[in-house]
Amino acid sequence: MALVRSLKGIAASNKLLKVAGCRTFAAGGAKAKKGKGGAAGDAPKASLISKEVKSTTVYGANVLKDGQDPKILPDSEYPDWLWHLLDKRPALSELRRKDTETLPFDELKRFVKLDNRARIKENNMLKAKN
Repeated sequence: MALVRSLKGIAASNKLLKVAGCRTFAAGGAKAKKGKGGAAGDAPKASLISKEVKSTTVYGANVLKDGQDPKILPDSEYPDWLWHLLDKRPALSELRRKDTETLPFDELKRFVKLDNRARIKENNMLKAKN
């Protein structure tokens, strides 16, 4: 008897889920669109910030509650290392082709780090196969 009650409860909950889980659509089609291509309403709105302010400040970079957006400084005001952050650095295969005795310290340090990482990966792969 308890089995029948539990089956009835499951059947009732399935019906409830089917009704509650129905997909419905918004009723926003009351206005008729004029002309072809409704993309005119999708066009981006004009910016509220003037172009002069955009070119002199970093808009949205303020992290302080009462602060202001930082001003863009001339290139001479920034440190030299900043301009080399995006430079391409040599890969391990390229560093292996070079003579380690003539490598600058930064490249030698990078070579040791990448070589150690490659050896660790190779050892882990060999251990995983066994």
